[in-house]
Amino acid sequence: MIVERLIISPDFTIEDIHKIREYNYEFTKDMTLEEKLGYYNSAGAEAEHEIQRRKALKQKIPDVSQ
Repeated sequence: MIVERLIISPDFTIEDIHKIREYNYEFTKDMTLEEKLGYYNSAGAEAEHEIQRRKALKQKIPDVSQ
């Protein structure tokens, strides 16, 4: 049972963590080791890119809450 799009609650609960783990297991269970490495490495690279993008945005926007 693979869910096309994982739905995470706005509060990000422990149930969401379980959903993510189950989704990843179902998605990768029939992959070879090389396929899994490629999958996780590409996901990691995408996450790193998103982190860098958000850091750049944060630096451009002044904090007016002070």
